[in-house]
Amino acid sequence: MDTDHRAPAARFAALTTAHVADACLRAGVPVRCAPAAVRPVLAGRRLAGRVRPARHAGSVDVFLEAIDRASPGDVLVVDDGGRTDRACVGDLVVREARAAGLAGLVVWGAHRDSVDLAVVGLPVFSAGVTPTGPLELDPTPAGALDSARVGEWTVDAGDVVLADDDGVLFVPAERVGELADLAGSIRDTERRQADRIAAGESLRAQLRFGDYLAARAADPTLTFRAHLRALGGAIEE
Repeated sequence: MDTDHRAPAARFAALTTAHVADACLRAGVPVRCAPAAVRPVLAGRRLAGRVRPARHAGSVDVFLEAIDRASPGDVLVVDDGGRTDRACVGDLVVREARAAGLAGLVVWGAHRDSVDLAVVGLPVFSAGVTPTGPLELDPTPAGALDSARVGEWTVDAGDVVLADDDGVLFVPAERVGELADLAGSIRDTERRQADRIAAGESLRAQLRFGDYLAARAADPTLTFRAHLRALGGAIEE
């Protein structure tokens, strides 16, 4: 496994989560996306780094301990069960994360202090915003710093998280290099296709869509995905 905590961010710099999600599909890696409700606090911000998990139970100390264990470039992934009736993260935690060199935060829950977060500028992705802080204090669960759940997915320090305006995606750290190479190939193919559309060659022509329709008429079991694989195209069903 790559021990350079800066590597995921460097490999992701010229890619999008959509490119990497498509790469996961092609490589047979589960596409572990955060729920669509998890959105960037500030549009246009991107992040990539190793997961530093923390499960919230009503007290900020779990975040401070997670940050204390983190390496520069890590991403604090907060599990508050997707709750949006309380904010579990505010500007002080985000300021502390920035001061420790973290790449950003992903919050399966709500944030507050939006104006201050804009000033801090660290990428933060959360499921909502509300002015109220924690409403109760529960016992800290066992393994609160070992893993976090985001939607249907459980992630840990063996994962890398990528995030941009399209959403949040988790991938295994040991597959980042492979997936980055594949995602780069997909990106380059799509850029060539976009350039050809701009030059006047329709996507239908590029993908020989007429040939596909004729072949499907002869063989109704033929899928567009199979047709594209034969062409080596980047777009799939």
